[in-house]
Amino acid sequence: MINRYGTTAANFLEIGVGSDGSAMGEAFVAVTSGISSIYWNPAGLANLERSTVAFMMHPWIVDINMLFTGGAFIVPGVGNIGFGITQMDYGEMPVTTLEYQEGTGENFTASDMAATLTFSRKIVSWFAFGSSLKYIRSNIWHSSANSFAVDLGVLVNTKFFSFTGNDKDGMNIGMSISNYGTRMRFDGIDIYQPVDISEYEEGNYGDVAGQFRPSEWELPLIFRIGIALKPIVNNFSRVTVAVDALHPNNNSESINVGCSMDNNIPGFGMFSLRGGVKALYMDSPQYGYTGGLGLEMFYIGNRSLSIDYAYKSMGILGDVHVYTVGFSF
Repeated sequence: MINRYGTTAANFLEIGVGSDGSAMGEAFVAVTSGISSIYWNPAGLANLERSTVAFMMHPWIVDINMLFTGGAFIVPGVGNIGFGITQMDYGEMPVTTLEYQEGTGENFTASDMAATLTFSRKIVSWFAFGSSLKYIRSNIWHSSANSFAVDLGVLVNTKFFSFTGNDKDGMNIGMSISNYGTRMRFDGIDIYQPVDISEYEEGNYGDVAGQFRPSEWELPLIFRIGIALKPIVNNFSRVTVAVDALHPNNNSESINVGCSMDNNIPGFGMFSLRGGVKALYMDSPQYGYTGGLGLEMFYIGNRSLSIDYAYKSMGILGDVHVYTVGFSF
């Protein structure tokens, strides 16, 4: 099968978490440094300097809703530990059968969930690594499937292409592998069905307990590698340009490109403008341009409140919006 389309389960794991990365065309593996690192690259969590919590609401297509809640805290001398819970709610749908194609009068629900525990640490000032353990569960009416997976990531800060001469402003290189884990197979009372093993014979038992055997499905494995440059860095603003290359196990390779302009507001905080484009060179993509903005406001003791928004074009599927609120303490 070309590019193995439609061969994985739990595809909600491919939807980006956080408004900042989504607004930059999802070119974020070498840029991420906040709670959303739990999704993009667990190594980025090592850059957190204060404990943080974040909440994301992501209305998806056809009235599907995605929510993310995450937090991270710093353990001196050990590293940074984070957790995240992603929930996908598909809403209620009518139950239909071959006999009742207009519906039986019942409704069923479907949902997905992923719970992630992440550890990240800086080995030296320019090199960080991170790993995540993930529990995934999918539910469709009375049936469910479970899986475990790991994410691995590294983040390297080089002194190359530093336009200010400072090593910290050099090129960043990030790599991550997401959703390497066990296969998923649904089980539940919905797959039980009475069977008449000799339909055309009289006198046999025509109600033998039968069970369908659903196939096992892989998780959407994604390998990301990316670079980020800072062509403009001064006391008032910083411009970051990022490029990511993706190799998934259920689609063609693609490239994401993004840019962010972060502007300092003395005595108040920071205002950011972001933009990008997703899925360049992908076979028949429905993705398009992305954009967004963010506001980080500082208050007592360098604590901050951040509010971020992202817009993503989905072609014939319409446009989607992402809203994120974060607190540091």
